[in-house]
Amino acid sequence: MWVIFSLIAIIATCINLYMYGTGKDYKLAMAMGISFTALTLVAGYSMVSDWVEVEDWSALLDVVPTMEIALWVLTIISILLNISPILLELKNKK
Repeated sequence: MWVIFSLIAIIATCINLYMYGTGKDYKLAMAMGISFTALTLVAGYSMVSDWVEVEDWSALLDVVPTMEIALWVLTIISILLNISPILLELKNKK
């Protein structure tokens, strides 16, 4: 499920940036990009929760340390990309 959410988040972010570049209203695409990023994180957390319930400690030891770093980095990138049109508009107004 997290893979589907992450692909939708990437597509929504690309649409967001494209719509800003063409001068169209991009705010819905921005909200979708950030929302699907959040859903990706929740789905990943749910997957880890399932591993804990079945006591799959090897999966937790193998995946979670790397996944933590990747999720932090990718979430920060997603937020920055999705809010960049707003930041650019604020910069252009000054």
